[in-house]
Amino acid sequence: MSTPHDSVEALARMLALQQAAFRSAGAVDAATRRRRIQTAIDLLVKYHKPLVEAMDADFGGRPKGYSLMNDVLGSLTSLKYARDHFEAWMPSDARTPFPPYDQFGAEAWVMYQPKGTVGIIGTWNAPLFTLFSPLASALGAGNRAILKPSEVVAQTASVVADAVKDMFDPLEVGVVTGGPDMGEAFSAQAFDHLVFTGSTAVGKAVMRNAARNLVPVTLELGGKSPTVVARSADLATAAYRIAVAKATNAGQLCVNPDVVYVAREQLEDFVTALKRSFAELFPEVSGNPDMVAVINARHLERVESYVSEAAAAGARVECAPAETARDAGERRRPLRIVIDPPSDTLIMREEIFGPAVVVSTYAEIDEVIADINTRARPLALYYFGEDPAEQQRVLEHTLSGGVCINEVMFHAGMEDAPFGGIGDSGMGHYHGREGFIEFSHLRTVFKAPAYDPRREWGLLPPYTDQFLAMMESQVTP
Repeated sequence: MSTPHDSVEALARMLALQQAAFRSAGAVDAATRRRRIQTAIDLLVKYHKPLVEAMDADFGGRPKGYSLMNDVLGSLTSLKYARDHFEAWMPSDARTPFPPYDQFGAEAWVMYQPKGTVGIIGTWNAPLFTLFSPLASALGAGNRAILKPSEVVAQTASVVADAVKDMFDPLEVGVVTGGPDMGEAFSAQAFDHLVFTGSTAVGKAVMRNAARNLVPVTLELGGKSPTVVARSADLATAAYRIAVAKATNAGQLCVNPDVVYVAREQLEDFVTALKRSFAELFPEVSGNPDMVAVINARHLERVESYVSEAAAAGARVECAPAETARDAGERRRPLRIVIDPPSDTLIMREEIFGPAVVVSTYAEIDEVIADINTRARPLALYYFGEDPAEQQRVLEHTLSGGVCINEVMFHAGMEDAPFGGIGDSGMGHYHGREGFIEFSHLRTVFKAPAYDPRREWGLLPPYTDQFLAMMESQVTP
């Protein structure tokens, strides 16, 4: 196995060698890009079993089938989509030169050039996907990369490091491991582009570090993704789909529903349906191999404290399934449904990122829109309902990274559409052509014609009254 961490000096040396190799190589042809993407695909195929075993161990209980679906197959989908489509995105785009040069044979185009080396900092909740999905876009755009897996999932990070070192030339794709100190040093390097997935607070620190070297950043953060259950929604369907989302990775996903808005008169029916749906997925909690555990004791205590504080402040808390005795040290938990907590409680202000959800009641949809707009812009917004006018009103009067209608989280799996946030939920995106563009330098090229009419037309010094008159004549509405 790999050593638990690498040195900052080794990171700086790897980056310098990659950037030198990039400058020396020049243009990156399609065959080279395809080979690099295929190597990443082959890596995941070869190492998928030790990777899912490591994720199970790191979480203290994470179904191997789920890790295959979410992290291995999710990453493979991104890589294969990039492999099969990047070549169509590579050609330069012809642009129209300005007059009169467009009449004299001038040409113009936009080149899509790789930036160089992209640094990618992954996170613990989707430890492969947050590395290899952005890597797909970076490699498709012709870049090299250095990966930094999360230290929270130390065993997974170690397998990732071994796999990358086995499969890749470090001048093309490298890897470093280590804790917060390495993360701090990583974001302070002079990469040509930097990707970070994680919390908003750490994202701000990453951006500050990157700014010292004017490194462009893609930040995939989080937020309290709101879910609007309209009066026109099918409550049973909405409750089931939200329950499935909260069951996924124990709610430890950046696009997980955080606050569900339900019409006041429909509250009891919705809560009953949500509890029933979640309990059908997990009839029991303790020792249930289908349930993902909370990643560690610190995160479990954080979520539990949010729920306890809300209950102490007068919120009603329902549980699905009912609490039972559990083994000491067990980090699996039932879903806590926290109903109408006060606005100043932590569960209303902080991203939950765990097995709990807020249900807030409303009288009119405009109350919901107003409440959403008082909060930081989320990574996702969800609307359940069959009223087209109301649906459009919600879409047009809110902002979020992405949206699902009558479903949750599915937009993040769209490979032919950008995935990313806005405001506190991040900036930039990957997936699809937009991801290719994100990691490319868009370079405008103007090729001048042989004939230049400026002097004979009186457009160069020494200026005459006629020149001034010509300029004045063009000041038109």
